[in-house]
Amino acid sequence: MANITATMVNGLRQKTGAGMMDCKKALVQAEGNEERAIEILREKGLADAGKKSGRIASEGIVASQISSDNKTGILIELNCETDFVAANEEFKNLAKAIANQYLISNCSDLDSLLNEKLSPEDVTVKDAVVNLIARLKENMTLRRAKKMETSSGAINSYIHAGGKIGVLVKLECNETNDTLLQLGKDIAMQIAAANPTYLDRDSIDEDILKKEREIYKVQAMNEGKPEKIAEKMVEGKIQKFYKEKCLLEQVWVRDQEYTIKKLIAEKSKEIGCEIKCTEFVRFERGEGIEKEVEDFASEVQKQIKGNN
Repeated sequence: MANITATMVNGLRQKTGAGMMDCKKALVQAEGNEERAIEILREKGLADAGKKSGRIASEGIVASQISSDNKTGILIELNCETDFVAANEEFKNLAKAIANQYLISNCSDLDSLLNEKLSPEDVTVKDAVVNLIARLKENMTLRRAKKMETSSGAINSYIHAGGKIGVLVKLECNETNDTLLQLGKDIAMQIAAANPTYLDRDSIDEDILKKEREIYKVQAMNEGKPEKIAEKMVEGKIQKFYKEKCLLEQVWVRDQEYTIKKLIAEKSKEIGCEIKCTEFVRFERGEGIEKEVEDFASEVQKQIKGNN
């Protein structure tokens, strides 16, 4: 039998929102496997699948840059340890400079970006981060970066809450006008607010849908539903899953009468040209990273023992 520690139980609780005892029982049943424990809690209706990725804990900023013709967009996440440093002007200026350098450079991934030289300092991005660490006395890392391009249509971005969330979205169209740009902004804001996982239902891997169906069926059977009723409930929940997780099927946050798909279709008619939303990316500062929880009482005890 796996050794289930308090740290494991607490970590599962933070990710699922389930009670401590339920988390412990699920971990015991799963023999310590957290992913399986999450599935067990979901099957029992005790966990929210949306919390699976874990709580947001690290600090920093998400920054974007868009080319003047809206054909190229950049999104980066620069992390630090405290919100105090995240608000520092030098830190924010470095994030902006890195995003701008990525925009004007030919590099296409994070590794090549780290070796790109920043103008006008003539130091690499990696060295610029190291230099700022030395000045501000806090660890920093350029965690991720995304470059999005299109030959027709436009790339739009949206930054929420001063850099907590950043979005890029690609709209393909033979026309690039104010209507298209405003639509891009509206959809980027939708992505920031509603946090879709997929573009549309065709983007979902069949194995993921299979797993969702299995979990929903166990949930229904645990409620004592007959198998035929359970299967109908499963399909109803799958439809809800599409509406919650797929961007094009989400209800528009600014007008509940529209889905994003319907909104795009209406704007296509308005400008007389088909508009397709083909790609998006959403960075949320620190998502999936947990800060180390400092136990000051234990630390004091260690120091006392060390001095004896």
